Amino acid sequence: MTSERPLEDGVRRDFRQAMSYGDYLGLDQLLSAQHPLAQPPQHDELLFIIQHQTSELWLKLVLHELRAARANLQADELGAALKQLARVKHIQSTLTEQWSVLATLTPSEYAQFRSFLASSSGFQSYQYRAVEFLLGNKNASMVPVFDHDPQAQEMLRTLLHEPSLYDAFVALLARRGFDVPGELLERDWSQPWVRSDALVEVFRLVYADPHEHWDVYETCEELVDLEDNFQLWRFRHLKTVERIIGSAPGTGGSSGVPFLRKALELTFFPELYAVRGRIAQGE
Repeated sequence: MTSERPLEDGVRRDFRQAMSYGDYLGLDQLLSAQHPLAQPPQHDELLFIIQHQTSELWLKLVLHELRAARANLQADELGAALKQLARVKHIQSTLTEQWSVLATLTPSEYAQFRSFLASSSGFQSYQYRAVEFLLGNKNASMVPVFDHDPQAQEMLRTLLHEPSLYDAFVALLARRGFDVPGELLERDWSQPWVRSDALVEVFRLVYADPHEHWDVYETCEELVDLEDNFQLWRFRHLKTVERIIGSAPGTGGSSGVPFLRKALELTFFPELYAVRGRIAQGE
């Protein structure tokens, strides 16, 4: 004879009549959103789908936090912005580590379902483009890519014409009394950021006296962490793709590894790296 296992202390016995864990998280919808297409069915396709779906969920949270951080910078709430940037950094670490799961997919396994991806490609992730736009890598030519998705296109068009996170930080520096050139404060937000030597000088002053400008100095370092993490994610992406498909072209018409390697040359905050050279040379 077996006895019924008792519920944990504090667990309601009538939970079926109230909102459940699955109800709150929408698990029925979430867990039924995986639709492998390969025929005959291939065991490893589910890994590929879940890897990318979870990445999109994390990107949704990154966008949520970056928008809030930008708003806090615009409101001179630097402490709150730093908390949100710290959270983004942890999300980035999770996203980077996820590539190790996908890297267990061998070329032979991927080949079993790759043709069923048709023209779909990570290049078409509008949330990834939105993150890049928020961080300052504006590229108007990316907006027409999403003609098939008016809602995504409108999001990107809006972000294209709004100040980036870096623009908001530079404006805060100006309000703090730093000698920020006017052309950096009244510019066409849809254009990608172009390095400013005058801003490098502003950062040189910040780094020359960290204690005097501690919260600004800390924000500079948080932004550098953010970019470093983004580059690590890009590099891990490149190496995972290279491991699985080698030099073959990517799906959706991209060149694959060469395209991903070129992305490593992009930078969001060039002055924060340029100032390191000035410091190293004793300037």
